[in-house]
Amino acid sequence: MSKVVLITGGSSGIGKAIGEFLLENNYVVYGTSRSPEKYKKSKFPILQLDVKSLSTINSCIAQVIEKENKIDVLINNAGVGITGPIEEVPEAEIRNNFDTNFFGPINVIKAVLPQMREQNSGLIINVTSIAGYMGLPYRGVYSASKGAFSLITEAFRIELKDFNIKMANLAPGDFATNIAAGRYHAPALKTSPYKLYPSVLQNIDDDVDNSDDPIEVAKAVKQIIENKSPKIHYKVGAFMQKFSIVLKFLLPDKAYEKLLIKHYKL
Repeated sequence: MSKVVLITGGSSGIGKAIGEFLLENNYVVYGTSRSPEKYKKSKFPILQLDVKSLSTINSCIAQVIEKENKIDVLINNAGVGITGPIEEVPEAEIRNNFDTNFFGPINVIKAVLPQMREQNSGLIINVTSIAGYMGLPYRGVYSASKGAFSLITEAFRIELKDFNIKMANLAPGDFATNIAAGRYHAPALKTSPYKLYPSVLQNIDDDVDNSDDPIEVAKAVKQIIENKSPKIHYKVGAFMQKFSIVLKFLLPDKAYEKLLIKHYKL
């Protein structure tokens, strides 16, 4: 029987690429969106789910189980970007970012675990970010939320080992998606002491625009699904983005900090 895959945030960007690729490879795919009515032309069903709403999480998972009697794979892909000097990012936006990138996905995991325990099988792939391995200037909140989700994946794996439920963390680098359109940008104020923020923001957007096709993330997801014993951490992206994680652990803290300062021309 084909494996049933549920992808949060499956209506666009990386989530859409993953869903379409898995569909082509004979998986049964369901995606989610806060506004599924906008995606009637999707190649796979898009169900309503807002990771910040427990009622929509529970309803979505119940729908998939009712239709398919199982959920083999959950891909926690829904997330939101955020940029700005930490001092100037409103607390409400910081909380929203953690609600979407950290607390929300945890609640999706909690909702799917009873079904996977009953099946005595399941795989959960948490899509985080290479940015979660380091505190990036003007992306500190995003780095923190993705880093927290990466760490909790490690704890979850150990707690779930007796139930034959596997979990992996997939950290993409920059890929050509519409993520910037939904990202919160702290306004570049003329009165702000952070004069270099606008140039860093432009650099961030240019990196996304000039990045690889998200199909590479989709291929990585398929490899994880087909691995009987998935690793804890996977990275996918440009060589230097992945290598930056290696340097993070090899170099003294201040040397690595200098590399980031040089890269962002700060």
